[in-house]
Amino acid sequence: MENFLYQATIYLAAAVIAVPLSARLGLGSVLGYLAAGIVIGPVLGLVGAETEDLQHVAEFGVVMMLFLIGLELEPKALWDMRDRLIGLGGLQVGVSTLAVMAVAMIAGQPWSIALAVGLTLSLSSTAIVLQTLSEKGLMQTTGGRATFSVLLTQDIAVIPILAFLPLLAMQAMPHLTSDGSITLGGEDAHAETLSLVAGLPGWAVTLVTIGAVASVVLAGIYLTRPVFRYIHATNLREMYTALALVIVVGISFLMSLVGLSPALGSFLAGVVLANSEFRHEMESDLEPFKGLFLGLFFITVGAGINFNLFFRDPLDLIGLALLVILAKGIILYVVGRAFKLRGRDRWLFTLGLAQAGEFGFVLVAFSAQHNVIPPGLQQKLLMIIALTMLITPLLFIIFDLLSKNMRDHTPKQEPDKIDEEGPIIIAGIGRFGQIVNRLVQASGFKTVVLDTDMETIQLMRRFGYKGFLGDPTRPELLKAAGLAKAKVLVAAMDDAAEVTKLVAYARRQRPELHIVARAYDRTHVYELYQAGASDIVREMFDGSLRAGRYVLENVGLSEFEAAGAEQTFYHHDRGSLRELAALWKPGVPASENPEYIERSNKLQRDLETALVELAEEHAKKSA
Repeated sequence: MENFLYQATIYLAAAVIAVPLSARLGLGSVLGYLAAGIVIGPVLGLVGAETEDLQHVAEFGVVMMLFLIGLELEPKALWDMRDRLIGLGGLQVGVSTLAVMAVAMIAGQPWSIALAVGLTLSLSSTAIVLQTLSEKGLMQTTGGRATFSVLLTQDIAVIPILAFLPLLAMQAMPHLTSDGSITLGGEDAHAETLSLVAGLPGWAVTLVTIGAVASVVLAGIYLTRPVFRYIHATNLREMYTALALVIVVGISFLMSLVGLSPALGSFLAGVVLANSEFRHEMESDLEPFKGLFLGLFFITVGAGINFNLFFRDPLDLIGLALLVILAKGIILYVVGRAFKLRGRDRWLFTLGLAQAGEFGFVLVAFSAQHNVIPPGLQQKLLMIIALTMLITPLLFIIFDLLSKNMRDHTPKQEPDKIDEEGPIIIAGIGRFGQIVNRLVQASGFKTVVLDTDMETIQLMRRFGYKGFLGDPTRPELLKAAGLAKAKVLVAAMDDAAEVTKLVAYARRQRPELHIVARAYDRTHVYELYQAGASDIVREMFDGSLRAGRYVLENVGLSEFEAAGAEQTFYHHDRGSLRELAALWKPGVPASENPEYIERSNKLQRDLETALVELAEEHAKKSA
């Protein structure tokens, strides 16, 4: 027991220290887990022989991950993306696999091992790439969307790869015996394992396997809802978690009994349940377990890396890692060109996906377990995959350098030709702007609406409201919309910086123009005040005030008293903002502005006094 607690403390402490540090450095959680394993294993020697046994338990995180991936992949959504998934993603995986396989065969590996290596190295790092794309704001570019499509294809491709790899182990290939039954390997292959197909004739193995898969599908369609309702009736939160675990563990066990991959079965179950109303419940229940088990898996991979192999020939391993990146990069560049990616988009697609990925660790461990890849090559592949992932941040730095003098080719809609002018210009027609527009038009006044979102403009037109596509901050569009003659400008865009830019420009052009501006928060109010806005509306302020009034009405105040408190707060806050705006200094945090803090505290005391006096006044009237 003490040894177990010691090992658990070591693994958890290593993860808690290394993973947040890796995330802060922008390297992602996967590299953090690998680094943690390397430190407690090869570097400090705190863990040892138990790592391999623990890895078998940790592989259950892979099963959970594939179940959750299945939950996210609704069949209809997959069908809508079929062109990019099959074309762009399928071509990348297929060509990369064949290229790496050819190199491995030239190096003297048998075709079966070479194919396993090709399949393993064809995959890229979903965790690192998606995180980097999000951090750099590249997800919505054409290159970012193409990269995401390939990553999704690779995630899906893991399932058939896991099912296919055991067939490459020649000594474990299924074959017919003299009595017509099917066996996997030697006579004692099933001596110590449970199996529903051991010793059965070939036709019976096929029927049992199909029956197991069909039972998973039918149970997901017909059995899930009544079972979840039964669990719901207990009002015990932990039972949902237990049920989610039973689904994944039970399906994995059933697949093992018929000789299929547990990962394949769990993925299939996830896809079947993707349209279930209990999908989000299962996701939230399993996500922590998946994260911990998968993190433990990557730690054990790091702890099991043979650094003696690296130090014996570091140049060879680094050279092989760079060769993998170069080969995949060339293939990605050609595939991107074939699919008409250009400029920054093509380089993002090429450099972003050139590394091997975390699924490579899973496939290497799985291949070794099924005798597809020999132990010596297994260690070498693990080191190559880890090195390519460590090089990935450098690839994105290269992309930044290359893209400085390039432009992305994300299709942009040409702005509409504005052929109308009006006394009221509304810039931005999202949730905020559309309410303003509907009220003003319903009151009989003409508006000119500008927005950069084509879908929003088209939606407006379907409901009978005319709008123009274009950037409201562009002077020529404002001029065409009638800025020179307009009476009111409403700056209602989502981007706070764009709102401030528009207000400042309009005020310079028309000092007498009345400008109503949407503010994100108090700091934005001060910026708009200095930019010259006439009326500033905080987007959440009025709704929050109304919610506060409802609270007061339900804790003892009458509707009249609650409305009075609301109005007192409203007028005091507006006056306070005007005073504090004069003391606010751009670029200086409010917490470091003594004059601002002193005046803010004084105004808060004044508000409390005003509300107390109001309450006393109401009490006297009701006495």
